[in-house]
Amino acid sequence: MDLSNPRCEHLASPDIKNFILSILIVFGILLSYTPQHVRILTMKTSFGISPYFVLLGTTSGSSALANVVSQQQSLHDMACCKQVNGMGCFAGILGILQVGTQCLCFFIILFLFVLFFPRNTTHLPKSSPTYRTALTVAVICILHALFMLITTLAVGYTRPSSLQAWSNFCGILSALLASIQYFPQIYTTLRLRCVGSLSIPMMCIQTPGSLVWAGSLAARLGPKGWSTWGVLIVTACLQGTLLCLGVFFEFLGPNRGHGHEGHDKDTVDDQDLPSEETPLLRDQ
Repeated sequence: MDLSNPRCEHLASPDIKNFILSILIVFGILLSYTPQHVRILTMKTSFGISPYFVLLGTTSGSSALANVVSQQQSLHDMACCKQVNGMGCFAGILGILQVGTQCLCFFIILFLFVLFFPRNTTHLPKSSPTYRTALTVAVICILHALFMLITTLAVGYTRPSSLQAWSNFCGILSALLASIQYFPQIYTTLRLRCVGSLSIPMMCIQTPGSLVWAGSLAARLGPKGWSTWGVLIVTACLQGTLLCLGVFFEFLGPNRGHGHEGHDKDTVDDQDLPSEETPLLRDQ
């Protein structure tokens, strides 16, 4: 194949091992988030999931998508689609597909989080977030995604020379959001002393998977793409910490397996149980 652009040569005959690994990562991302989606749907509650964890994770995903789309290497690879075959073009956009899949999966968590947010707060701690908090989180996430989309398009059309700088900014923003993303969830898990609707299998898959994904993106984007793959290394370490806490409270702690809102008998306060001193009429 005669290519007029030498930068497209790597897509004309992509590395098969990295190509297959990149495809497996896409399916791995879908597989890793599926247990979380299923757990919320099965329990019909998002109890135990911090709204700030959802907020930071969703906005971090939107920022990461804007980052990888505006990367110079990504733009070059997309431009090469006019010169290479379908397989080469698909290989060029796999990095974008990976980040886009993760962003979509977290938006699904956002949707389920709001849809199944506990309305009955009788058995919840007084400091628990309200349904209004969940709605506010959803609005902020949607507005942030729209802002990232519009700004990326505007910079790309009006100031293409500044696109890499914008990409680095989005990558740093994504890294900062992802770096603090797990702290609210770690705090919530410690306070409730249970995982609630948070999925342990999801974290078991994603913790090592993030490191593999980071290696794949590093091989594709090189050192200049540090703002894209570096965030995955940070999140893997923090998610590993949350995983350890979740495993302890769910399988090893004194209240293991309990504490799910409205689903376990242990959520009922002892003072609400009948005793010998309980009056026959509640108003006495």
